[in-house]
Amino acid sequence: MGYSDQRFDVNLSILFTELPLLERPAAAADAGFTAVELWWPWVDAPTPERSALDALRRAIEDAGVQLVGLNFYAGQLPGPDRGALSIPGAESERFRANVDVAADFARSLGCTALNALYGNRVEGVDPAEQDALALENLTIAAHAADRVGAVLLIEALNAPESPLCPIVSSDKAVEVVDRLNATTGLGNARFLMDLYHLAMNGEDLPSVIARYADRTGHVQIADNPGRGAPGTGSLPLEELLDQLRKAGYDGWVGLEYKAGDRPSADTFDWLPART
Repeated sequence: MGYSDQRFDVNLSILFTELPLLERPAAAADAGFTAVELWWPWVDAPTPERSALDALRRAIEDAGVQLVGLNFYAGQLPGPDRGALSIPGAESERFRANVDVAADFARSLGCTALNALYGNRVEGVDPAEQDALALENLTIAAHAADRVGAVLLIEALNAPESPLCPIVSSDKAVEVVDRLNATTGLGNARFLMDLYHLAMNGEDLPSVIARYADRTGHVQIADNPGRGAPGTGSLPLEELLDQLRKAGYDGWVGLEYKAGDRPSADTFDWLPART
């Protein structure tokens, strides 16, 4: 067991950001990776021009890497937003406009995991109203994901960094997963287990894995404190990933950490040599 038994992909929205978007897939390939994931790359454009979509698709295909995860439109991310689907008004409409665009882009590259970030609480809006809107929009997203053969991921963020987001525990994220699956009958909603966010929330990670490994559709990692590469903090990430593997999770593990003051290509020295 150990890191050598995991399938790692690189999140190109947090690593290799020193490069233009279209150069990042090739940089990941040059670093030895065969798979990548992305937050929605156009934070101001839920429905970008076809030319922009085609250019990114070609960059991924030309690099010879597989897209294994994609976020739906989530507002200004990174930035003040934590999602769009629970925000009444224009943001909700932007999310809905993006759903089929993102799903079709994912399908064009064989990507089978779509992440739908919930969104912050809005002052002056009843939380129950936001949750009802979220369920409506998640239902739309789940049907779009099902149409393209993908799972829909529900991610728990962390309260210290996202104090206005209501989905800040593994239990709450899985509660949303269960409610959505009961509503749609599709069974394609899954938990996105981000070990960094859960650690920031103070959760018992071995317990989370034991409870929810079988409900998990994707895993992301960064060390804590600091959200840096494995080995820069104190999380026993190798042991935790071994536990996940033993519990039956055999999917991709997204590297969603900050490079710090090093070039991204220099932050993979913790990995076993890849051939």
